[in-house]
Amino acid sequence: MTERREVVRARGHENVAAEHASTFEVTSDDWLTPAGDCILAVEADRVPADFDEEFVEACRDEDATITAEIAVETDEGETFAQTVAGRGHPDLTFEDDRSHVGRTSDYVDDRTVLVGAEGAAADFDRELVAALADGASLTLTLTVE
Repeated sequence: MTERREVVRARGHENVAAEHASTFEVTSDDWLTPAGDCILAVEADRVPADFDEEFVEACRDEDATITAEIAVETDEGETFAQTVAGRGHPDLTFEDDRSHVGRTSDYVDDRTVLVGAEGAAADFDRELVAALADGASLTLTLTVE
């Protein structure tokens, strides 16, 4: 299978806590309440509904490996990166027009971009999370192979 990639840019928010134990999320919403403890970043410039059909089709293969690389850069030039691997699922639709959600479970809805993730928001490096809480830029690169 050919590797396919989608890139999403977003930014952190003062309410980023990244404490959720089973999901992580990047949203196009421009706001975040403290209850959104799975959200890593807001104001995403792309949503799952924007993704190329070939990428989406590749993600529907149960044997596909989907990797989410989170790269964070602060205004001071500090950089942080973390990668979470998961897998595809035949029910992935990529039809949501707001959010990208990675899940440790096999649950699928329109927001789900990968299942069986090896980590969730609570597993992200705390320095990376602190940078996002300070408003750092985030780049989410989703790769399927």
